[in-house]
Amino acid sequence: MTSEPTQQQRLAKQQLVTESLLGIDFLPASNNDNIEDKGPVISTSSESGGSGSERAALLAVLQKRVEKEFPLCQSLAEATQPVFGEGDPDARLMFIGEAPGAEEDRTGRPFVGAAGKKLGQMIESMGLAREDVYIANILKARPPENRTPTLEEIEASAPYLREQIKIIQPAAIVTLGNPSTKFILQTKEGITRLRGRWASWEDEDLQVPVMPTFHPAYLLRNYTKETRNQVWSDLQKVMELLGLKTN
Repeated sequence: MTSEPTQQQRLAKQQLVTESLLGIDFLPASNNDNIEDKGPVISTSSESGGSGSERAALLAVLQKRVEKEFPLCQSLAEATQPVFGEGDPDARLMFIGEAPGAEEDRTGRPFVGAAGKKLGQMIESMGLAREDVYIANILKARPPENRTPTLEEIEASAPYLREQIKIIQPAAIVTLGNPSTKFILQTKEGITRLRGRWASWEDEDLQVPVMPTFHPAYLLRNYTKETRNQVWSDLQKVMELLGLKTN
């Protein structure tokens, strides 16, 4: 009979994944990028948001609505199927990206291409599995040629994303890249200025801390020591907020 891995074994695996995530020369951000105080923890009402099964049921209903109204607007008519989102309906951590790509359009799942593999490594470096978090995009359908979403397309998909957040009620959100960060924070500032700084998503009585960071695709294109340390700094701040062990 195989025994459950010990805490030490799990931490060792986390360290190995962290090192392989962004290269063996990827150093803890405390040596390169000072981790600012996260400030007061913004409260959420997740404790009263219903059980995981209730949230799963609500998400299933919402997904049916997306499928019925797909592709949501005419400019997304080339998409073959909706990419709703996936993960733990009771997740404490939610990742939000921009839009599905070709592989996501083919499979109907978010972040399954090269950027998705890198995101998976980022999640594992935090000591979590992909199944522990919830992953979604602003757009629920692939834009032609993977171009940047238009304002009309964002407005068509936005109500569904807002509803996903309200159902899941995560303890924290990580926005990946410019479009998702600008949408969630309702700002015109770019990701370079916003990354690493806690902000907040608010809707009625729900407030969720938001940590903007670079999109995994950008990370792959700019695979420098500086960029890798910046991303790790951002993830460490999220881990600290959630009470996860940092290396």
